[in-house]
Amino acid sequence: MKSPLVTVDNLCMDFDGSQVLKNISFEIGEGEVMGIIGRSGAGKTVLIHLMRGVEQPPTSGRVIYHTAVCGGCEFLDVGSAAGKPCPRCGAILAAKDIDLWGEKDDNLRRRLMRRTAIMFQRTFALYGDDRVIENILHALDDVEYPDEKKISRAADLVDQVRLSHRMMHIARDLSGGEKQRVVLARQLAKEPFLLFADEPTGTLDPNTARIVHDMLKGSAQQNNMSMIVTSHFSQVIEDVATRAILLVDGSIAKMGAPKEVIAEFMKGHEDTETYAHAELGEKVIVARDLIKRYISVDRGVVKAVNGVSFEVYNKEIFGIIGKSGAGKTTLSSIISGIIEPTTGEINVRIGEDWIDMTKPGIDQRGRAKVYIGLLHQEYDLFPHRTVLDNLTDAIGLEFPKELAMRKAIVTLHMAGFSEEKSKEILDRFPGQLSEGERHRVALAQVLIHEPRFVILDEPTGTMDPITKMDVKHSIMHSRDEMEETFIVVSHDMDFVRDICDRLALMRGGKIVMIGKTDEVLASLTKEEREVMSTPTG
Repeated sequence: MKSPLVTVDNLCMDFDGSQVLKNISFEIGEGEVMGIIGRSGAGKTVLIHLMRGVEQPPTSGRVIYHTAVCGGCEFLDVGSAAGKPCPRCGAILAAKDIDLWGEKDDNLRRRLMRRTAIMFQRTFALYGDDRVIENILHALDDVEYPDEKKISRAADLVDQVRLSHRMMHIARDLSGGEKQRVVLARQLAKEPFLLFADEPTGTLDPNTARIVHDMLKGSAQQNNMSMIVTSHFSQVIEDVATRAILLVDGSIAKMGAPKEVIAEFMKGHEDTETYAHAELGEKVIVARDLIKRYISVDRGVVKAVNGVSFEVYNKEIFGIIGKSGAGKTTLSSIISGIIEPTTGEINVRIGEDWIDMTKPGIDQRGRAKVYIGLLHQEYDLFPHRTVLDNLTDAIGLEFPKELAMRKAIVTLHMAGFSEEKSKEILDRFPGQLSEGERHRVALAQVLIHEPRFVILDEPTGTMDPITKMDVKHSIMHSRDEMEETFIVVSHDMDFVRDICDRLALMRGGKIVMIGKTDEVLASLTKEEREVMSTPTG
């Protein structure tokens, strides 16, 4: 290993008496890319937040940065630069070990924090109304980059993340993968010597995720930057990382070559549970000739959904698949009643009545929406409410305390938690959960309303393979035990193959094929297979 950059020494973290991290110790070298893998709740996010100095300090243990500091200006560099002249003022850099959480000099700690950067899960943190180049210029302003060099540096960063063709686009109009690349460019503007990437591509389709991962790996090499990346995609860890750590219940279970760590991670987690073929009921959703038009400054009139017709049956798990931009999310928003189609009709069966979803009012769309649950990939939980509150009073469900707890535990179990884990997390806040756990709580938040129809928009985006297996089982159990009907919008071909009865394949706003899952997947083009193949290793 090269000169050490960070030493993590016996790091422990407790939340409400529960130990989340247990005596974590390792080193990461200058320019090294370390992968951290582990199932949801293993402690990955807590670990990198402690290493970055985010939120609260550890219960015990230390995070030591081996640096070289300048006494003549604010510059701080990696430890191997000690004895060399400062690139800004020419003074000689001096070696300095900084205890991130124990350092008394606030200025020194601030200087250190400016040389690290973090890409959070699911958070683009962009100026949505500003152009791509303007977003990067804002980041350069934050680090007080010289004005005379700012434009050139911003253009270089745009080139580095391969977005020159989107330089003048408004940020909110970019795809998810493009937004994440702008986030990367903004972080690189800080010229960090260590970048933390916490599930940076969990909600992206696999093809786009691969592009962003290539960006991350290339940026680490080009800038001689260390990086710690967490991911539930084992192939990402294998391709990007030079070393890997497996976390299990807050402890390091294995550390070493990525292939060896991944093999240990996957041991004993074969999916052997099988389900009988579901007996589908009568039609419960019927759509005819749906069209949704938008006006775009760049492209004029856009038909996001263009003449779509389909039917869904009671207890069916109906999948909607297609490349990014095919119209999947727009169609799911029409089904859920969030947006109205420009033309066409969609009817939903509630009890013995058919409800016209194109008509507003409490006797029409308002009546049906009560029975339609939607879990969007950009879900939100109330951060200052416990899990129990998020599932009950925070969303308008009033139960006696005892009944609320019983209902919450049952619903959390349906969403993939064990009964023991369900009880354990009731009094925790969302920030004390892993991303995968928060995702399952959000699913439980939908299921606790007892909907007749559940629409899941990219339900497995931020989940490790084992948690994904749990969620698959929870969906199948919910269908069997509660006669739920599911509509799944996904790019995860392995997931839809396992759970969907039928699929609708979308291209350019149209449904080009509806049929049994295997038949539709067999009809995918080579490009679609590449875009929608799940890189799980």
